[in-house]
Amino acid sequence: MPATTAAAAIPSDADDAGFRAEVRRFLDAALTPELRLAGRRTAGIFTDAPAGRPWFRALAKQGWSVPHWPVEWGGTGWTARQHDIFASECAAAHAPALAPQGVRMVAPVVLAYGTEEQKQRWLPGIRNGDDYWCQGYSEPGSGSDLASLQCRAVRDGDHYVVNGTKIWTTHAQWANRIFCLVRTSTSGKPQQGISFLLFDMDLPGITVRPIISISGDHELNQVFFDDVRVPASALLGQENQGWIIAKYLLVHERGGTYTPALRARLVRLQAMATAAFATRPADDAERQAVATGLADALCRVDALHALEQQVLADRMRGVDHPVAPNVGKLLGTELRQHLTELAVTIAGPYAAARLPAGEAGAHALALPEDALWAMGTYLNDRAASIYAGTNEVQRNLIAQHLLAAH
Repeated sequence: MPATTAAAAIPSDADDAGFRAEVRRFLDAALTPELRLAGRRTAGIFTDAPAGRPWFRALAKQGWSVPHWPVEWGGTGWTARQHDIFASECAAAHAPALAPQGVRMVAPVVLAYGTEEQKQRWLPGIRNGDDYWCQGYSEPGSGSDLASLQCRAVRDGDHYVVNGTKIWTTHAQWANRIFCLVRTSTSGKPQQGISFLLFDMDLPGITVRPIISISGDHELNQVFFDDVRVPASALLGQENQGWIIAKYLLVHERGGTYTPALRARLVRLQAMATAAFATRPADDAERQAVATGLADALCRVDALHALEQQVLADRMRGVDHPVAPNVGKLLGTELRQHLTELAVTIAGPYAAARLPAGEAGAHALALPEDALWAMGTYLNDRAASIYAGTNEVQRNLIAQHLLAAH
């Protein structure tokens, strides 16, 4: 192949600059003040559905709702650099943080394990924003040890009858569909008797009860199944082979990139620090300590960004790093927590208040919104090292991989 042809296939800096300008034009036009405010006030992992869904539909109208999917199913075919630019610009513009259960979690397993009929049934609704999914994995007593789950599904003709409960079910109060791990056999190893079902949340026998987190947010729920009749066509893959699908899905849940949101959060902390210490002299000890902490955090964000870009570029070339999602989840969530600690430090005594950020402007005490956000994110992100597999589990998996390689 001539050198000129090879070079033409590689996007230039000018191409990236043009793409960034295109993204910014779209964000300027599509992100209403209400959507930006909702994104800015998000203390949890994802923005609540009343703001997240209209933002997702705006992306769908643009053709950008499922950029990582195969092109034939609506993906964009972007380069690794373009994916990074898009995520970074969205975070910097305070776009609502979208829940990934549909686009990044269940969709990849439907693409990998679903029949053609199942793909046609479920993927378009995810892509255009008509369907909102939740994840039925964890149970009371079955979190990191997911193979011990006890929610049962018994085959009865053309249906499975589901009984049991799921917990920590994010956004179940808004979801119209759920993907769920159920036990269909008790013989053999625990992993061998698990199946993967996808079904509607409005079926008779399903009850959703809220769980309010310590931050005051309602993201989580417990879902109860009482003789819920699920069509047998809801089975993804083979009966009793759901553990294979579950592991595949966890790679996508733990994967992805953390740094666009982390960098946007760091920029916000830098602005908070500038305002908080505006009247202090440059040699003020507390001001210097915060500045040093922010500089250290910037170095950590840059290092994680370099790692994520290497992994993404390799993945798009077909080179897989099996332990990369574990490393990314470990480093990304620990850095999330570290930034929230810095935010509380900068907020000072104002951070003692525990109120939703939306109450800042009208509150009698005139509390700063950034301070309420700081405490909200601090409390909410205490769970970051637990969800999607505890960080202790991630360290074990990383160690197993490294030891096996040597």
